[in-house]
Amino acid sequence: MHILITTDTVGGVWTYTRELVTGLLRRGVRVTLVSFGDIPTAGQSGWMEELRDRGNTAADFTYFPTAFRLEWMREAPADMEASAEYLLGVIREYRPDLLHLNQFYYGALDSALPRVVVAHSDVVSWWMSVYGQKPPSSSWLTWYRQSVSRGLAQATRVVAPSHWMLEQIECHYGKPSAGCVIHNGRTPALFNPHVSKEEKILTVGRRWDAGKNAGLLLSEEMPAPVTIVGADRHPEGHSEGWNEKPVSPNIRLQPHQDERRMVQLLGRAAIYAATSKYEPFGLAPLEAALSRCAIVASDIPSFRELWQGAALFFRNDDATDLRRALDRLVRDPALCRSYGNLAYARARRQFTADRMVENYMTLYQALAPLAMAVA
Repeated sequence: MHILITTDTVGGVWTYTRELVTGLLRRGVRVTLVSFGDIPTAGQSGWMEELRDRGNTAADFTYFPTAFRLEWMREAPADMEASAEYLLGVIREYRPDLLHLNQFYYGALDSALPRVVVAHSDVVSWWMSVYGQKPPSSSWLTWYRQSVSRGLAQATRVVAPSHWMLEQIECHYGKPSAGCVIHNGRTPALFNPHVSKEEKILTVGRRWDAGKNAGLLLSEEMPAPVTIVGADRHPEGHSEGWNEKPVSPNIRLQPHQDERRMVQLLGRAAIYAATSKYEPFGLAPLEAALSRCAIVASDIPSFRELWQGAALFFRNDDATDLRRALDRLVRDPALCRSYGNLAYARARRQFTADRMVENYMTLYQALAPLAMAVA
């Protein structure tokens, strides 16, 4: 089987793609990968060198990096048309059996191949979660909604990483003809759950993304030292830090870290604060769980769906209740360890990369007769 996969290099989709591609290649699937958003850094693309070191050849895995804008960017329309033409050229030359598309727009490609469209996130549900109302009308938003709706309508199968996200897609863009949920996953062996924990609180979240809501940790004095890791520069170039909020000596702000450093930070932190207002799945809390951190999570539907019974919840966007929940764990180390063990067990049971890849393999195989009909 030969799968063409699209991805982007801006956020968690890149990490998701790494896990998926690696797992597919191990199962004998040929992969052609095309990325958008920006050319990956050396740190981002290092896993591809590891694939080659394991013996994967150009016949198994082909990669095309591009810097075309992503569909949620304000200047995207012209780039999306150009990138779709580029993608069709790759399809004609490399002749995959099936398309796995991690952007909505490409669901409407002029191709007879079966296509899986994955709904990682979208602008309208992000806006509703962050601001509690529909986004303001604009010509760009009209274009975006039409593009997303068209891509979803023409998908052979729509996949979401949580039931909540699938419901959001149905609510804002119409019910797909065929939708399903496949949870994201990470490889447990990449993380260290056996390091001695320190009385520290960690969160990972892009500082330019209001949906991550990491600035909530600056709103009150928290009961232990806090480290906030995340870029403050928007992909379209402007910086959006928290200059308006004073940062106490108890707070440490760090830019985006490479994987080795993140594994160290997660391994040492006793508590992970999942502060998001909007999180269709959330790879960072999963990575924290695989590092045996106790998870304190905002009470949003997706986190309840994924972590009910394995995390301590606080009222969404309520800094006082966040501090209360964190204080409860800091004051009771045995309870903190218990929540860490619960999160670790949930992650190992339900959210591994192997489980994710097997679920995608089952889906691909179900669509194989359609691919054969096209051939």
